[in-house]
Amino acid sequence: MAVGEVRPGYELWRPNREKAESKTTKFIVVILLLATAGLCFLITIGGFSLLEGGAGMGIACLLYVALYVLFAFFVARWQRGVLPVAAAFSILLLIFAAIAAPSWFARDKAGFDDPLFPEPLIGLLVLILIPLQVLVIAVVLIGFNQEWQVEEERPIGHSEDYGADSEPPADEGTPQPA
Repeated sequence: MAVGEVRPGYELWRPNREKAESKTTKFIVVILLLATAGLCFLITIGGFSLLEGGAGMGIACLLYVALYVLFAFFVARWQRGVLPVAAAFSILLLIFAAIAAPSWFARDKAGFDDPLFPEPLIGLLVLILIPLQVLVIAVVLIGFNQEWQVEEERPIGHSEDYGADSEPPADEGTPQPA
């Protein structure tokens, strides 16, 4: 039998995805990724006219937002492989935010162009992004360790837990031990 094929009369079952902890982690990861995307979108729109490199950097920032939305979509569909990629992107965003935050507060002098949002508000949003990324990294790593990819075979139509710790179903013709 080839890898990935299921025996006749059996179905693939992913027991770790049915656990309450896994469902909660998935929900939290999706919410955090969408919150990051929303916050990055606000920062990008608020400071779009001042981004280094002009519109090219603004488009790059919007692509970053789109990536986070895509990550949230994949996590919502139980794609475990995107979790380490999301953690890596969050580390990069954390570094960029830590470097950029002080410069938004230093723009209160004469001669600077005004962004769409006030500079202190953009600086505050960038500061909020830093602990948010730490939280994303921590929760994503928890989700990665929950082994969402584990698959087992079970007879079709049985919803009982036939995991490694439980006994397989007994045939109807064999006597049950008391």
